[in-house]
Amino acid sequence: MTLSSACPLCDGPGGHLVFQGPKFRLIRADEAGFPAFYRLVWTAHVKEFSDLSAAERRECMEAVVLVEQVLRERLQPAKINLASFGNVVPHVHWHVIARFVWDSHFPAPVWDAALRSAPAAEVARVESLRPALEAEMGRRLSAATSNPTAS
Repeated sequence: MTLSSACPLCDGPGGHLVFQGPKFRLIRADEAGFPAFYRLVWTAHVKEFSDLSAAERRECMEAVVLVEQVLRERLQPAKINLASFGNVVPHVHWHVIARFVWDSHFPAPVWDAALRSAPAAEVARVESLRPALEAEMGRRLSAATSNPTAS
């Protein structure tokens, strides 16, 4: 990991580590009410997506797609939100968030004001699926990073 004392994504994992590869890691973010909120974090401290080489951009987006595919297959969410802001933390990372009609903010963005409370039973149901979900994410990302042309 490239260290930068001003960057929380360089100074630590940034959440529950799901996968660590040579160029990026996948973490589950600790966002209350959003049990399937992931971030794909590029290891090198680069500020903008265009700072990556064309090959790195393809590798990064293939990884984002793999995470999205597993979320869709395993959880059948109403929608997947993909975002790359970096306004607060200027370090390339992608948010990959499974959204459900029952979540506290749906259909509004997760950063908007809550519209309701997320039902504890639904959150717990998704949380119970995470071990298998994250194992599958790790398996697919590992396969893709060990054989980039297979993606």
